[in-house]
Amino acid sequence: MTIESKTRQGILMNTTRARGAIIAVVLTFAMVLAACSSGSSSSGSSAEPGTKASGHTIAVPSDQPTIQGAVDAAAPGDLVLVSPGVYNESVNITTAGLTLRGTDRNTVILDGEFKLENGVRVLGADNVTVQNMTARNYTNNAFFWTGVRGYHGSYLTSYRTGNYGIYAFDSVDGQFDHSFASGSPDAGFYIGECFPCNAAIVDSIAEYNGLGYSGTNSGGNLVIARNEFRFNRAGVVPNSGSYELCYPERETTVVGNLVHDNSQADTPAIDVAKLAMGNGIIIPGGYNNLVMRNQVWNHERVGIALVPFPEDGPKDDIPTGDELKMPCSEARNLPLADKASLPGTLLWDAIGNRVEGNTVSASGIADLAFGTLTGTDDSLGNCFTGNSFTTSAPASIETTMACSNPSGAWSDKLDLVALIASARPDSGDYKVQPVPPAQPNMPDASTAPGQPAVNFPEKINIDSIPLPAKP
Repeated sequence: MTIESKTRQGILMNTTRARGAIIAVVLTFAMVLAACSSGSSSSGSSAEPGTKASGHTIAVPSDQPTIQGAVDAAAPGDLVLVSPGVYNESVNITTAGLTLRGTDRNTVILDGEFKLENGVRVLGADNVTVQNMTARNYTNNAFFWTGVRGYHGSYLTSYRTGNYGIYAFDSVDGQFDHSFASGSPDAGFYIGECFPCNAAIVDSIAEYNGLGYSGTNSGGNLVIARNEFRFNRAGVVPNSGSYELCYPERETTVVGNLVHDNSQADTPAIDVAKLAMGNGIIIPGGYNNLVMRNQVWNHERVGIALVPFPEDGPKDDIPTGDELKMPCSEARNLPLADKASLPGTLLWDAIGNRVEGNTVSASGIADLAFGTLTGTDDSLGNCFTGNSFTTSAPASIETTMACSNPSGAWSDKLDLVALIASARPDSGDYKVQPVPPAQPNMPDASTAPGQPAVNFPEKINIDSIPLPAKP
């Protein structure tokens, strides 16, 4: 295969989703896919020097009248502690090792008044923690880390934002926990363009979004655990595509979550979220993911589905062999395939995924499903075992696609046309989505020292996470 001299990073850095083209090909091939954004990368797992808590606290508004002023005055390791109030600011953090914290999650409020783009952006600053506050009414994102090593978002509330809620892009070694994201047209929570991500989203809630969770080309020690995804257009939707770096999406563990009622017709939603509406956990074109012990119920279409993603106008071909094991920091510098060798539409199949021990019920098309456009009965290494369910496509999915001794013969895979056959409601207005109830506060928020984001994510014992009961 001939190659171009330009690297993937040079071609793809700072690209954004070509939504119109993708929607057209999704309609053509009858697929569902997820959403993403843009940025630049780093990787690793060790903490950077100089990020211990210094003991220096800058109080807002008593020491500095604005949050941005306090952040600008802070040194690595400092704590910026914000008292209750409504702050009409867009805060940019470029100093490593800061902790930005509200004294009360529900009354320390950043409000963009539908004029400002982002609530808090962490721009290339490693080991920054943001805790115990609310961001609302921003035209783009509420809380956003990009291009960092080490991040922590905890006890955060996001609602009524025009793109994403709580968002990490091209960033590694991080965690979101005890947070709430609502009313975003794209996704409440997003982790994208990283491998290995070394990241987690735990003990959080996403509702009234286009997608509860979206992650393009992320994975590698990425754990989505003990969360609740409810009343979104679709619940959990990671996907692959060469329009972002670090492809494909792979090695994400989705375990112990409550995923229900993600057929909400009046949420804000970008076009892909409208197409994905009515699915609980759906993985378009993902590799080697583990979907395990989730309680999934009440979806218009499918409870858990593995489907392909057809990418229109791809920028590169699908990596194979050792490329699939490369960290993003190396793979991003590989040369791109010659454009002449690329098809007009590149098919990313779901490959090597394992769906195990889930309880799935009340799905309109099927509780468990697998679809492919290859025209064969090849399961592509995907398997289903130990699930509690009523309906599946193909029928007898745990025999046909068993994780041990599959029969490998069927004629009734998921009908991908039927998956998006019905008309989808237009997007609701993100500016009028429900105001969430008061959320739990971080313990000792006013007195705890600064907590730079080192040694994240926390170690998570996957085997200890049970199947959650319905609330």
